[in-house]
Amino acid sequence: MRRTVIIGASGGIGGALADLAEARGEAVLRLSRPAIDAMRPETFAAAADALDGPVGRVVVAAGLLHRDGAGPERDVRMLDPEWLLECYRANAVVPAMAARAFAPRLAREGCALFAVLTARVGSIGDNRLGGWYAYRMAKAAANQLVATLAVEMRRRNPAACVVALHPGTVDTPMSKPFQRNLKPGQLVPPEVAAANLNAVMDALSPADSGRFLAWDGSPIPW
Repeated sequence: MRRTVIIGASGGIGGALADLAEARGEAVLRLSRPAIDAMRPETFAAAADALDGPVGRVVVAAGLLHRDGAGPERDVRMLDPEWLLECYRANAVVPAMAARAFAPRLAREGCALFAVLTARVGSIGDNRLGGWYAYRMAKAAANQLVATLAVEMRRRNPAACVVALHPGTVDTPMSKPFQRNLKPGQLVPPEVAAANLNAVMDALSPADSGRFLAWDGSPIPW
């Protein structure tokens, strides 16, 4: 039985991924705040230490786009240092602490996966619209974590695959304020997003480590 860890399991996508993994017979560890805290790495370490054996799949589905009136900036004059730091903690520090705790515990056979749900807007090469500074910057940092961890894991655990995944636009509270003017079919429920992401993850091999992929398996430039 594969051990799967879902970080951010209280969210829409994370919860759907955890439900799907359990339906497939996997032993799932669901982690969310306040049990884990980005600024308290010992909370991640305690969760990892409680596992009995190696991990087959870790998915970091935690993230922050808006909260209490704070959210994506339309222009540079809206930049706020506290919001920048809060976005960085939620979108970059959480996956970093997850990597610190769980990457050393990835199985050394098959294709042990460490996946971070980032976002297409975190791509520097694909940025054509501007705006959304804090979220873009934090997701770009998470992408750099994935690229760097992939290099290390090639040396330490060649069976591991480390990837960044873009889930698409999912009908969750995170996307709710930004759902107007979407193209037909662009917005999908969490269950569909989870199935799409699982199909991509199931097709990966260690040779794919270090890639940034969309929900349909297509590559996204860093």
